[in-house]
Amino acid sequence: MATRKDLANAIRALSMDAVQKANSGHPGAPMGMAEIAEELWNNHLSHNPKNPEWSNRDRFVLSNGHGSMLIYSLLHLTGYALPMSELQTFRQLHSKCAGHPEYGYAPGVETTTGPLGQGIANGVGFAMAEKLLANQFNKPGHEIVDHQTYVFLGDGCMMEGVSHEACALAGTWGLGKLTAFWDDNGISIDGHIEGWYTDDTAKRFESYGWHVQSVDGHDVAAIGAAIAEAKKVTDKPSLICCKTVIGMGSPNKSGSHDCHGSALGLDEVAATRANIGWAHEPFVIPADVYAGWDATAKGAKAEGDWNAKFDAYAKAYPAEAAEYKRRMAGELPANWTEATNAIIAATNEKAEGVATRKASQNVIGALAPLLPEFLGGSADLTGSNLTSTGSFVHVDAKKPGNYISYGVREFGMFAIMNGMALHGGLIPFGGTFHMFSDYAKSALRMSALMKQRTIAVLTHDSIGQGEDGPTHQPIENTAGLRYIPNMDVWRPGSSTETAVAWVAAVERKTGPSSLVLSRQNVPGMKHDAAQFAGMRKGGYVLSDVAGAQVIIIANGSELELAVKAAAELNAAGTKVRVVSMPSTNVFDRQDKAYKDSVLTPGVKRVAVEAGVTDFWRKYVGLEGAVVGIDTFGESAPGGALMKHFGFTVENVVATVKSVL
Repeated sequence: MATRKDLANAIRALSMDAVQKANSGHPGAPMGMAEIAEELWNNHLSHNPKNPEWSNRDRFVLSNGHGSMLIYSLLHLTGYALPMSELQTFRQLHSKCAGHPEYGYAPGVETTTGPLGQGIANGVGFAMAEKLLANQFNKPGHEIVDHQTYVFLGDGCMMEGVSHEACALAGTWGLGKLTAFWDDNGISIDGHIEGWYTDDTAKRFESYGWHVQSVDGHDVAAIGAAIAEAKKVTDKPSLICCKTVIGMGSPNKSGSHDCHGSALGLDEVAATRANIGWAHEPFVIPADVYAGWDATAKGAKAEGDWNAKFDAYAKAYPAEAAEYKRRMAGELPANWTEATNAIIAATNEKAEGVATRKASQNVIGALAPLLPEFLGGSADLTGSNLTSTGSFVHVDAKKPGNYISYGVREFGMFAIMNGMALHGGLIPFGGTFHMFSDYAKSALRMSALMKQRTIAVLTHDSIGQGEDGPTHQPIENTAGLRYIPNMDVWRPGSSTETAVAWVAAVERKTGPSSLVLSRQNVPGMKHDAAQFAGMRKGGYVLSDVAGAQVIIIANGSELELAVKAAAELNAAGTKVRVVSMPSTNVFDRQDKAYKDSVLTPGVKRVAVEAGVTDFWRKYVGLEGAVVGIDTFGESAPGGALMKHFGFTVENVVATVKSVL
C-alpha cells in the first residue's frame, strides 16, 4: 500500500519527468507544493473526476500557472480523462497539457492561468458567484449551492497588483468559502526574493480582513489542520501561508531559482529519484499509488449525494430547481427573443436623443427583470457609467445582491468577472471609463481567450468626453480592443443600436463583448425593421442613393456627422451612401455577399471615427480616407474639441471630395 510520501512523490516524479521530456517548464513549484496538493485533493476537495462539470464541485485554481504540471499530475492521478500520453506531450502542439493551464483543454482545469495574479482574482470571482447563487437558491434545509474555492498562488501572484485589488475586495465581501494557499518559497525567476519582495504578507492579508495561518508546507498534518480551521471561519476568506522549499527532493537544485523555470537535467532527475526513493521509470506510476490517488468512487458518491439533495429540492421548489438548471446551463429565459425584440422596437419608437451611456442604462433597466442572472458593477464610476438602475441591490458582506461597487479596481473587476462567468449561473457586466480599459486589458484578453460571456461597459469613449483632458480621452483604445481575437466591440451611434448591441452581447455565449459608449448626446434616430437585422450583423446601409459614388462609414457620435455630410453632398449632386458600422468584429464575420452589399466593391470610401486612423485602412484602402485622430487630445469642452480636431460636417464633406 502506498504511503502518503509515495503519493506526494508521484507529483514530483511526473512533474520533473514531463518538464525534462519537453525540456521546457517549471518543475520547482509542483515539487515544492506536492504535500499541500496531496492533503487538499485527497482529504478535502469535493469533486468528481468522471463529471468535471458537476455544478456543486469545489473549484480549484492554480494561480501560479507556470507550475502547471502540478494540476496535470493531480488530474491524471485522481482519475480525470487525462491519460499519461497527454502528460508525455506536455507543452507540445495540440497537447491538452499546455504550458500554462488552459480552460477547455484538460478536463478539470477551471480557468486559464497564465499572467500571474489573475488566477487568485478568478478565484475571488468563483467564491463570489457561489455566495450570490447560494443566497438566491438555497432554502432552509435545502443547501444546493454549497462548495469551496481553493487557490494555490505563489510570490509572483502576491506581487502583481491585480491580486491586491481582488483580495482586498474579497475581505470586504467576507468570502468565507475561499481558501488560498501561498507557496512561500522565497524564490522567483531572478533568484531569492528578499531583494525585491519584503512585504509582511500575513499582516497585509489580515488588514484586508482575511483569516491568516502559517504552516510548514511539507507537514501534511499541519496543512490538514489549517484547512479544517479555515473552513470553520465562515465570515472571512482564509490565507494559509505555506513555508516550502522550491524543487523539494532535488538534492542539488532545491531551494534555488535553478529549478524554477527550467528542466532539472537528466543527471539531477536521476539524483532526485534516488533522493526521494522513487525507483520507477519515467511516467510509470505503480498500481498502489494510483489506488491511493483514485477519486472516482468518492467523487461519484459526492455527486450522487448532491443529486439526491437536489431531487428533494426540486420536489419542494420546482420553479427554483428549473431556474437553477437553466442558469447553470447558460441558457437564456424562454421568452428572451420576444421580450428583447419588444425592447428594441420600443427603443426605436422612442428614438431618444441621449448619450449612448444613457441609452445603455435604459436598456439595462429593461433587461434586468428578464435576467435574474444579470450581475452589474462599476469601478467606482456608477454615476458616470450609468450601469445601475433601481432594480439592482448592492452587494456587501451581509447582503448579497446583484450590483457590485468594485472600487477603483478596473483590472480586479474584469478578472473577478471572468471567475464569475466561469463558475456559471451569472452574466456579469462591469463599467469604467473607456480610457481605463488599458488597466484591465489583460483580463479582457483572458476573457476572450477563454470564450467567456462577460460584458465591458466602457463610457466616455473619445475626445468628446471633454474637460478631463488627454489622460481620460481614448484615442487608440477602441482599435486596440478590436484587435483582441474573439472580442466583439460595439460602438453604437443611436439608442436603437445600443439596445441591439446589449442584446447581442447577452446572447453571445462564445466570448466577451465591449460596449464603447459616449458621454455626449447622439441624435434621436428611427430605423426601419430591415436595419435591425443589419445592426445585428455589425454594419448596414443607413441611407442610400442610386449609383453612390462614395460610401461614408461611421459609428458612435460621429454617425451624425456622416448623415449630415451625406445630405449636403447629395444635395450638391455627389451621390453618397452612409454605412453605420457599430461592430467591425461582427461585420467581418459576415459572408462576402453581405459585406459586398454594404460596402460595394470599387466604390470609394471614407471612414469617420474619433480614434486612430490606421485601423480603418482595411475598409477604405489607400485610395480612401479617414477622418480620425492620431494625436492625444486636449482639455476643453467636448464640442470644442470635436471642432478643433476636425470632426465637423465641413471637414467630412471636404474629405469626401478629396477622394473623388
